[in-house]
Amino acid sequence: MRALPLEKEVEALDEGHAYAELEEVALTLVSGSDARAWLNDLVTTDVQTLQRFQARPSLLLGPTGRIRASFHVLALGERDFALAQPVDQPEPVSDALVPYVLSSDVALSPSRLRLFAIPGGAVPPGRFGNAYRPSVLGDGYDLLVGASDDAVFDDLRRDLGSEGLLPAGSEAVEVRRIRRGTAAFPRDLDTDSLPAEAGLDAAPVTDRAKGCFLGQEAVAKVANLGHPTRVVFPVEATEPIHEGETVRTGSRADAGLLTSAFDRLGIVRVRWDAREADLATSSGTRLRPR
Repeated sequence: MRALPLEKEVEALDEGHAYAELEEVALTLVSGSDARAWLNDLVTTDVQTLQRFQARPSLLLGPTGRIRASFHVLALGERDFALAQPVDQPEPVSDALVPYVLSSDVALSPSRLRLFAIPGGAVPPGRFGNAYRPSVLGDGYDLLVGASDDAVFDDLRRDLGSEGLLPAGSEAVEVRRIRRGTAAFPRDLDTDSLPAEAGLDAAPVTDRAKGCFLGQEAVAKVANLGHPTRVVFPVEATEPIHEGETVRTGSRADAGLLTSAFDRLGIVRVRWDAREADLATSSGTRLRPR
């Protein structure tokens, strides 16, 4: 199938005319009679009300409320879940969760499941069965596919193509994320970040009303008594910008970092006191919030 130009791939994803095979997202299975309550007590999202074929973004926090892992929880059934986590994160969420199993009836195991995301899709073709909503890429839906060999994935790619869906690569997925201004861990947020830096301290990512979860007290303290020391938000530049550039406020010292960038769009992480200042990169390119 003919490859699309990058801009067209991004557009096709938005319009529901393309799929992204998320090979760089690992899925961990969580199962057992205690799995639902156990997960709900540990991660930030509300797992108790998650229905089959629903997905929700979530975090795993440390005791001080810093981010350890970012992932989606997919409900496979009443007592079976899948945690979808990008593989570029510092620590697999399964490794972080294992110490909390103790005597609970919970099993954590890796899987060969793979997600095929159609983030702009409305209704999946009937032949694909049930889809998970929303997509881990935001909006739309995902197809969760298990395979004992690559031939199963080849068959699905062929079927998707016959439905008029074109393949979009990882670069298009990343450009779409930056355009949408969605902060990613560990690129825009790091292991020193609090959820509030990018507005992730509210539902659906963090449900502060559900009860206990790891790092809950730290999240509540920031929400009730103050603000984070840094903030992450999308920006637009007057000319092309580059990831990794220092962000400054006028003639003052460095205010932060341009953590993601494509063409003239980006995401910055800056000090709280610089959030409303006139920002520019170290090379002098002006930035404005979007």
